[in-house]
Amino acid sequence: MKCPSCNSSNTKVIETRTTKDQGGTRRRRECEICQYRFSTLETLILKLPEVIKKNGQLEAFSQNKILKGLKASCQKRPVKTEQLHEIVDRTIQWLFSQKVDKITSQEIGIFVLNELKSIDKVASIRFASVHQSFNDVNEFVSHLEKTF
Repeated sequence: MKCPSCNSSNTKVIETRTTKDQGGTRRRRECEICQYRFSTLETLILKLPEVIKKNGQLEAFSQNKILKGLKASCQKRPVKTEQLHEIVDRTIQWLFSQKVDKITSQEIGIFVLNELKSIDKVASIRFASVHQSFNDVNEFVSHLEKTF
């Protein structure tokens, strides 16, 4: 690690801590040349699978898209933003557990739908109405009967 002050690579770690969310390691460092102290944050970089969209195109997974869809579904519902972020985090954990290079958007949507269903059934119906792309009301009602 190079010193941001003098650009020397002679630095030493003074203190190491894990971050509050256990997602990384914070290190306090000191330059052995100029004694400048600075902090670094180490995080694990993981490769998420690519998403196969309904039209067959491949796209990088976007947690922002999941969060945006969840927020739209939960508008004017008693669901906290923190709960939506937790769903996104569980979705990412689930994706890693699948151990695949590619996954369909439908599979991701079903997982998210089930997660949302445990928090707010009305929001999950809203999410399903967009995600499942129902052709008519009967198809939607049929889905509701199976699900609830």
